[in-house]
Amino acid sequence: MEIPFTTEQFFSVFEEYNSTVFPFQWIIILLGMFALFLIHSKHSSKNKLIGSFLGLLWVWIGIVYHIIFFTAINKLAFVFGGFFILQGVLILINTFLKDRLIFSFSSHTKNYFGYFFIIFGFIVYPIISYFVHGSFNRTIALGLPCPSTIFTFGLFMMASNKFPKYLLIIPSLWAVVGLGAAIQFGVYQDFVMPITAIITGTLLFKTKK
Repeated sequence: MEIPFTTEQFFSVFEEYNSTVFPFQWIIILLGMFALFLIHSKHSSKNKLIGSFLGLLWVWIGIVYHIIFFTAINKLAFVFGGFFILQGVLILINTFLKDRLIFSFSSHTKNYFGYFFIIFGFIVYPIISYFVHGSFNRTIALGLPCPSTIFTFGLFMMASNKFPKYLLIIPSLWAVVGLGAAIQFGVYQDFVMPITAIITGTLLFKTKK
């Protein structure tokens, strides 16, 4: 399928997003650090706090990045935005109404994979992005779709056996869509997304209830 925008237009959206929402991207990064800290915490509200952050992160991306910014070059972003908002709402429902998102770190293999995915999406991805493009305003970081998807898979790997597997559907679909950016625009760290989707799905579906 032919992509209806150029490489320059693609990266200019990130540039406009980063310059417009500043300093909110830094707030998102700080909240991501806090979520990572909470995984190791015994705080009674940690699951609600992590779930709230993750759900609102997806809603933020759906509304702010996809609908407000990305629709300027691709009207299909309205659909993408709708799916991201839906994912955020589903995460919030499972956090507050169903109490099915319980996070912790243990010595299980899936937790080590999850920790790697979190660190990659949170730290490694934006570092690669910055050095490739040499510009803060063109850096793709947490709060934007692809690193946030990898980060999300990481957190899902930290979830208990109560984790609802259907929450993997939308991130997995985005992993396929986002692969186009790796191929077409040279965002090579996006090749990690389908790998995280496959590993996360495999390990979580193998987990006994």
